Amino acid sequence: MTLYIEGLIKGPANEGMAQFQEMMRQQLESSMHTELEKLLDTAKAAEKEVSKKDFEGFKNLYHRFLQVKGPSIEWIKIKRPPEDSIQPYDKIAARGLPDNVADSLNKLVVVKLNGGLGTSMGCKGPKSLISVRNENTFLDLTVQQIEHLNKTYNTDVPLVLMNSFNTDEDTKKILQKYTHHRVKIHTFNQSRYPRINKESLLPVATGLAMTGQNAEGWYPPGHGDIYASFYNSGLLNELIAQGKEYIFVSNIDNLGATVDLHILHHLVSQPNGKRCEFVMEVTDKTRADVKGGTLIQYEGKLRLLEIAQVPKAHVDEFKSVSKFKIFNTNNLWISLAAIKRLQEDKAMDMEIIVNPKTLDGGQNVIQLETAVGAAIKCFDNALGINVPRSRFLPVKTTSDLLLVMSNLYSLDAGSLNMSPKREFPTTPHVKLGSSFTKVQEYLTRFESIPDMLELDHLTVSGDVTFGKNVSLKGTVIIIANHGDRIDIPAGSMLENKIVSGNLRILDH
Repeated sequence: MTLYIEGLIKGPANEGMAQFQEMMRQQLESSMHTELEKLLDTAKAAEKEVSKKDFEGFKNLYHRFLQVKGPSIEWIKIKRPPEDSIQPYDKIAARGLPDNVADSLNKLVVVKLNGGLGTSMGCKGPKSLISVRNENTFLDLTVQQIEHLNKTYNTDVPLVLMNSFNTDEDTKKILQKYTHHRVKIHTFNQSRYPRINKESLLPVATGLAMTGQNAEGWYPPGHGDIYASFYNSGLLNELIAQGKEYIFVSNIDNLGATVDLHILHHLVSQPNGKRCEFVMEVTDKTRADVKGGTLIQYEGKLRLLEIAQVPKAHVDEFKSVSKFKIFNTNNLWISLAAIKRLQEDKAMDMEIIVNPKTLDGGQNVIQLETAVGAAIKCFDNALGINVPRSRFLPVKTTSDLLLVMSNLYSLDAGSLNMSPKREFPTTPHVKLGSSFTKVQEYLTRFESIPDMLELDHLTVSGDVTFGKNVSLKGTVIIIANHGDRIDIPAGSMLENKIVSGNLRILDH
C-alpha cells in the first residue's frame, strides 16, 4: 500500500495530478498531527513537554519527507571543492601554537556522541561502557584525555555527552565515578521520534511509554539531531554564557578523536569577519573507506555527499578512490554562536536519510534521520582539514578492538599513540570471523593479545584460539574448517603463513 501512497505523492505529475498529490500530502500530514496528539495524551506532565519539543522537530522532518521528490543531488552539478576549502593539516600545524594555549582551551567544549548501544559487539547497554584497553572504557579514556588537558594547562574544558533514551540511564549511573576528576560533565538527550509504518506512513506506537510493543515504536533520529536537542536542552545557551565559543564533536568510539590544539588555535585566531564556523576533519580514503561521506562543491557551497544520496548509476564513481579522495571522519569543530543563530532562524538544513527497518514482529517501518556533518552547507566560511589517518581510529567491531588492545599502540593520558617500533604508519588489515563477533567470546579466544608490530594482514575464520605470547608478522591467514578447531600454541611465531583445517602451516 505505501509504496503505492509514496509513489502517488512523489511520482511525476501533470497539473491535475500535482493538485491531487498536494491534497494527499496535506491529508497525510493532518493524520500524522492527529496521531501525534493522541500519543501526547498518553504522557505524564513532565514527559509531555519534552515530547512536544521532540515532535516539533519530527513534524518538520516529516513535512520535508513528504515533499521530497527523487534524489537531493543532481550529479551533473557536483564539482570538486576549491583548493583552499580543504587545507592540509601540516599547513595548519606549521603556524605553531601561541603562548596562551589556555585561552583557546577555555573557549572549547568537547561533545561526544553517546547514543549507541554495544549490541553489534554482543554487549548490553551503552557502547561507551565497553572496556577497550587495560580495563578502560571509551568513556574512561575520554575523561582521562580531558582531565589531562585541564591539569596541564590549568583550564576548564567541559565534557558534554549526547545520550539517547537507550543510553541515558546507564550512562548517568556510571558518571558518579568521575565526581573527583577535574572535568565537568554535562549530558543532554537527543530526541525520541516515532517509527513510521511503511504502509500507512503513520506512527506504529500507540503510547509514549517505552514498554511492551511500544518499545519498538521509537528511535533516536541520527546525530544530525544534535543541533536541535542541544539548543532545546538549554545547555547551549548556558555554555555560551560561560564564554565558550566552539564545540569539538566526535563519535565516542573514535579513539583517534582527541582535542587538537593546532586546529583549535586556527579557529580562535581568525579575524572576526572571517570566523570559520565549521571545520570537518577529513582524511585520505583507502579501499576500506569507500562508503564514507565526502566533501564536494555544490551550488557554490561546501557540502557533504553521503552514499545514500548518490543515484544508483553513479555509486561506483562515488566509491572510486581516484575521483573522491577523502572522507568525513565525523570529527567536527562548530561555532556555538552559529548553532544558536541557525536554530533561532530555523535555517538548519540537512538532507533526510530514510532508514528502512524490520521490527521483531516482521513489521516494516521507516526512520527519518539526519547526519551532523550534512549541516556544513549552512555555516559561514566552512572548511575541511585533511588530517592524518591516526585521527580516525573507530572501534566498530572486535577486529578493531584487537588492534587497539595490541602492542601497536601505547596508552598515554587516555590517548592511544602508534608505537614508534611500528615501521609503517598504517594499521594492519584485520578480519576476524563470526566466532569472534561478540566481545565476551572474542576475549576467551586470546590467552593474551598477540604481538602485532610487524603484521600487515590477519584473517581468522572458524573455531580458532590463540595461546600466550603469539607473534604475528606479514600476512597470516588462519582458517578452521567447519567442525575443526585450531589452537595456535603459546609462543608461536607466524610470519607469512596460512594455517588451515588440520593445523597444517603453509608458507604464504
